[in-house]
Amino acid sequence: MDSATKLESNLIQLVTFSLGDEEFGLDILSVQEIIRIMGITKVPRAPEFVEGVINLRGKVIPIIDLRKRFNMPAHKHDKNTRIIVIEVTTMIIGFIVDSVSEVLRLPADTVEHPPAVVSGSDSEYISGVGKLEERLLILLDLDKLLTYTEKESLGLLS
Repeated sequence: MDSATKLESNLIQLVTFSLGDEEFGLDILSVQEIIRIMGITKVPRAPEFVEGVINLRGKVIPIIDLRKRFNMPAHKHDKNTRIIVIEVTTMIIGFIVDSVSEVLRLPADTVEHPPAVVSGSDSEYISGVGKLEERLLILLDLDKLLTYTEKESLGLLS
């Protein structure tokens, strides 16, 4: 393996987005597309953080407001608000975020495990913290973002 190939294999590609003043990162391989906010149909008795569903080219996709999921204060949708459509295992879900920042490559050795103070059961969906110059990126583990019961209630389990 030459040094360029080795360097490339040590990079993590992320889609970065913001919620308030915090920056988050998702593995680019999980992201199907990024779309503007659109009409969302409410679903009765859905968990509080579920905004509803959208019809995206004939597919009904549940939409989760990540601000609500992370117990952050509400934020009015604006021209920067986006829905990140992701695929986790066989599930397709949309996440509402304040804005999508960029796609970047982060050296794997700049990612640390989350500090013990934030690695409790409420934050098990944090897979690590990436350091990039003066910025810290909270990396999300999409498999753990929803509990089994929540996935079941959204009809995401086959």
